[in-house]
Amino acid sequence: MSVPSISGFTFIRNGVELGFPFEASIRSLLPLVDEFVIAVGKSSDDTLERVRAIGDPKLRIIETLWNERMADRGFVYAQQKMIAQYACTGDWAFYLEGDELVHEAELERIRASVARHHANPEVEALVFDYFHFYGVPEQIATSPAWYRRECRLIRNTIRSYAPDGQYWLVTSRHRRPHYPRAALADAHIYHYGHVRKLAYMQQKVQQVSKYWGKEAPEHDYGRIDPLALEPFTGTHPAVIREWLATEAEQRFALNPAHQLTRRERKHRLSMKLERAFGWDLSHKHYKLVA
Repeated sequence: MSVPSISGFTFIRNGVELGFPFEASIRSLLPLVDEFVIAVGKSSDDTLERVRAIGDPKLRIIETLWNERMADRGFVYAQQKMIAQYACTGDWAFYLEGDELVHEAELERIRASVARHHANPEVEALVFDYFHFYGVPEQIATSPAWYRRECRLIRNTIRSYAPDGQYWLVTSRHRRPHYPRAALADAHIYHYGHVRKLAYMQQKVQQVSKYWGKEAPEHDYGRIDPLALEPFTGTHPAVIREWLATEAEQRFALNPAHQLTRRERKHRLSMKLERAFGWDLSHKHYKLVA
């Protein structure tokens, strides 16, 4: 039986200006994939030059121009995600966002999961458990507000598309689309978007607020329900450690003036129900079949 091929892909724009660890993200996945396609949007910083400087022959860069008149940022992200995915040639396509990494200790597990499920057409995607780092690298967010699992590897021989940057829908013969039928990858995605220095996060908030026609609020990691947080006791991928030392926040303090939002109160109740009944009430964009 031939070994299934895997394409990696992502999109990025202004990754330096917004503090994304996109170079570490790409490097973390390169040992697993046969090619890596990246759609690089026209930027006001040196994102494109930094991607080129990685210098790996597996990299294939597509230069793009974002539609600035599109107010729905989620749809623009979906467009860029699919530009990269449609250029992938592997049996499977592995999507990583610019602030997500895989751990070198789990690469063989991922490869084994692909090999195990490749011959089963019922499995359309592989689902990863998530570490959402929050505030500082030694802390993770664990409430149902944060998706605990998500598809990141999808079979590249089926019709799939992204309604936004986060998830996929699968359709065939013009039937009603469905969330991918999936199996567990037995591995994690390490998500670092919420440990960037506050200056980077404020820049992102200002950029997103501009598209929604709103005033940008001052970003404060401390405005969060403390019950949504837990200490991280594992190890970080090797390729992110320098970034964590220089580009991540190093101090975290809860804001004593923060009052729980209606959404946070709802998630507190959800966490009580989860503990009582063993449920997982986080949102899911997949259906487990294996």
